[in-house]
Amino acid sequence: MCQLLAMNSSKPAALGFSFAGFAERGGRTDEHRDGWGIAYHSSSGCTLLTDHLAAIDSPLAATVQQQAVKAKNIVAHIRKATQGRIAPENTHPFARELWGKTWSFAHNGDLKTWSAAPDAQYRASGDTDSEQAFCHLLASLRAHFPRGEPPRADLRAAIAEVARDIAAHGTFNFILSDGEVLFAHCSTHLHYVIREYPFSVAHLIDCERSIDFRQHNHLDDRIAVIATHPLTQNEEWLAFAPGELKLFAGGTLLPAHDAAPQGVYIQISY
Repeated sequence: MCQLLAMNSSKPAALGFSFAGFAERGGRTDEHRDGWGIAYHSSSGCTLLTDHLAAIDSPLAATVQQQAVKAKNIVAHIRKATQGRIAPENTHPFARELWGKTWSFAHNGDLKTWSAAPDAQYRASGDTDSEQAFCHLLASLRAHFPRGEPPRADLRAAIAEVARDIAAHGTFNFILSDGEVLFAHCSTHLHYVIREYPFSVAHLIDCERSIDFRQHNHLDDRIAVIATHPLTQNEEWLAFAPGELKLFAGGTLLPAHDAAPQGVYIQISY
């Protein structure tokens, strides 16, 4: 199946180092050759870049690694097709508008026994179960909160309920972001790491590349990176529990009972 990568930070930051290792899994160190994509949420909106080529063969993927595009929330995906053609419209992430915001979504899994009734506003452009699930999720949130965006705790509970219903029919690992916060749901495999003081040197698993975060960050910087499987071999990646929905804001993992980040952190590009 596919693999996921995401980042949440308190200040616009680049994902070049982590993406370099992630892209290797798009055909070189793993079998995910059926397209890739990345969504950047910045103050100017959401920028979506996708390609149906394998990440290791894509000139666009090489550009993403070389250029430090900064954003507070980034969602990335490499695809191994289980449903849907290998085509531009079937590459993740997908993006849609809700409550005046652009939401991005990427999925890892297979939902062969699941289907949803068509929605007049949210319709899939391609033929993947992933995009249909995304459309159903947003349609459900709009129906549940017709007057507009709810408090964060209520939103979190609603997303968890929809995710639980869909996951009962297959594997439903996903990343969802509205540009302010980032939700991550695990059915089978998902991991995260919080990079903060004291920083250290990190080594990628999939290629010979390292970075010394001590030379790129301040003492109060904090950033969360989420991936299907750990990307580095010497950092403390923590596994999600199956069925768990986590919420990240400002580079912080929020407790299940909390709706606001604990403290304020300043993060620079890395």
